[in-house]
Amino acid sequence: MTITQEPSRVEGLRFDLDGAVLRVTLDGADGNLMTMAMCDALAEVLTSPPDGAHVMVLAADGDTFCAGRERTAATPDDLPGEVRRLIAVNDALAATRLVTVARVQGDAAGFGVGLAALCDVAVGTRAARLSFPEVRINLAPALVLAWLPHMVGRRAAFWLTASGASISGDDAVRIGLLNEVVDDVAALDAVIEDKVQTLLAAEPRVHTEIKRMLHSVESLSTAQAYELAADRLVLGSMRRLHTPR
Repeated sequence: MTITQEPSRVEGLRFDLDGAVLRVTLDGADGNLMTMAMCDALAEVLTSPPDGAHVMVLAADGDTFCAGRERTAATPDDLPGEVRRLIAVNDALAATRLVTVARVQGDAAGFGVGLAALCDVAVGTRAARLSFPEVRINLAPALVLAWLPHMVGRRAAFWLTASGASISGDDAVRIGLLNEVVDDVAALDAVIEDKVQTLLAAEPRVHTEIKRMLHSVESLSTAQAYELAADRLVLGSMRRLHTPR
C-alpha cells in the first residue's frame, strides 16, 4: 500500500503501511547496524507519521535485530551533530503519537537495545541476547545511561554497561527491557499480531494521552504526578462526556 506521506527512502529501512499499521523493517548490512541516514529517516517517520497510522511495528530481517549504530564522526567537531541525530531518534520514540511495538527476533546491542526498549511494547525470542558492549571500546554509553536507569534501576544499569555482559530474553523481561519472550519466530509473529490487534481496538487519542502522561510524570514527584493526573482525568472525562456515541 502506498503511504500517504512518503517517508524518506533510505538504504537499510523499509516502510510499509497496512491500514492503521506502519511496519518499519531494518534490512541493513552488518547486523542491521543503524546508519545516520537510517536514524534520520526513523526519527522523521516517528515525528510525522503517515495519515491514519496508529501502530508502528519495528522489526528486522536476518538473524540479528540490530547490532548498534555506526560511528561516523571523524573529528571532535563532528561529534555534536552525530549525537544530536541519535538523541532525535530517542526523543521521537518518546514523543510520537504512534504506539510503537518492537519485534526482537534476534540479538541486539547498544543503540539497538535502545530501539527495542524505548518502544511502548517489546517482545523478543527467548534465544535473543541483549548487551551494551561500548565498554569494550573504552566508552561509557552516555546516551544509554540517560534512560536505562529509569527503566531497569541503577544497579542493573551499572552492571550491564560496566561489564558489557549480554543477557537472555528471559532476563531482559525480568528487568524490564522487554515485555515478554517466546520460544521461536513463529510464536513471536503470533504474539506481535495479537498485541497489534489489541492496540487497534482502542482510540488513537487515548493512547496518545497515556503516552504523554507517562512521559510527563517521569520527572515529577509523587505529589506533582497526582496533581497532573487529576487535571488530565478531569479533562479526559469531560471530553468523553461530550463525545457523541
